Amino acid sequence: MTQYINGIVPGAPVIVHLNNPREKLWGVVLQIDSTGVYIRGVDLNTFGEWLPMISRGEPNIGFTTLFLPMWRIDKVLLDESIDDLRSLADQFKERVGVSVGQFLQYSKSDS
Repeated sequence: MTQYINGIVPGAPVIVHLNNPREKLWGVVLQIDSTGVYIRGVDLNTFGEWLPMISRGEPNIGFTTLFLPMWRIDKVLLDESIDDLRSLADQFKERVGVSVGQFLQYSKSDS
């Protein structure tokens, strides 16, 4: 189980709730400041279908780099395991074999 003791900082996995329109995204924080949040992630609704595709090495939608302006953000939650409920980041590591941070490093070097 991965713990992020530094909180919501670059490199931390997060779930971002947006409004206008309402969306939920899962990804890794690239940068956060008073203007908004940059994340590299996917729509939370696609996570369940996307993760098996990644683990099998199949073509998939992949991560997208997004800037989310502060006026659209309802809340940003640190993706953490709670008791027996595993975080999405832990589920990712279990299925893919590397942490999401390591996966993103591999993805950057392949481009």
